[in-house]
Amino acid sequence: MASSEILTSQEYIRHHLTNLTLGLHPEHGLGFAHNADEAAAMGFWAIHVDTLLFSIGLGVLFLWFFRKVAEGATSGVPGAAQNFVEAIIDFVDENVRGSFSGRNPLVAPLALTIFVWVFLMNLMDLVPIDLLPWLAGLVGVHHLKVVPTTDPNATFGMALMVFFLVLYYSVKMKGVGGFLGELTLQPFGKWGMPANLLLEGINLISKPVSLALRLFGNLYAGEMIFILIAVMYSGGVVLALTGGLLQIAWAIFHILIITLQAFIFMVLTIVYLDMAHQEHH
Repeated sequence: MASSEILTSQEYIRHHLTNLTLGLHPEHGLGFAHNADEAAAMGFWAIHVDTLLFSIGLGVLFLWFFRKVAEGATSGVPGAAQNFVEAIIDFVDENVRGSFSGRNPLVAPLALTIFVWVFLMNLMDLVPIDLLPWLAGLVGVHHLKVVPTTDPNATFGMALMVFFLVLYYSVKMKGVGGFLGELTLQPFGKWGMPANLLLEGINLISKPVSLALRLFGNLYAGEMIFILIAVMYSGGVVLALTGGLLQIAWAIFHILIITLQAFIFMVLTIVYLDMAHQEHH
């Protein structure tokens, strides 16, 4: 990776916003993109390898850690790790009990997975902006984005899985007729069917869109601020010192944002699934 001292500010920003992309280039064939233009030329079916690598890796880390703590759990005086995990589980369980009125053994584990996994992905935004891309550059990797939730492919992927679960449980709990009845007969009755379908259809589609864009937008904006502050490091000693202080201040504030966004994604998932288990009256 070229440093910000070699790149212009615009090139530096563009470099940090480009994923490690694998795809079929119309001229060069299958391979990794060397710049944003090549990545764009690879089209819709290109794969963001860094998003997959970090999201799957953090998911495995989450599962490994919680399994390790569960295997070593004791009924006596718990250790720090057990206390930490139990606190997270109790927190998630409390939110599920408060927001989900049905009976479904999937909801609590799903909520726990979403909260911890999204938090870990968001937490990557606190890693120094140039550190991992610089290390990747040493082995010939041209681009590396380390925050999966700044990639709409990741946020929309998670949101669509929640959406499919909402559709599945809507049909399972209410039947095909009940589900279609909600879309076509609410809120204006059978005579307002076109308006009902339009309003309920928009309401249904807005669920995955709101989940995905809220998470993506907040984390993308946070990453952009880190990048813009990093650009200041090349502007002399005074600006470098100011940039360093701003990085620390923004990182402290950003801890609240990354936690809040994980919490919101979890709570909305619980609420949407609760709505799928209920019928309009």
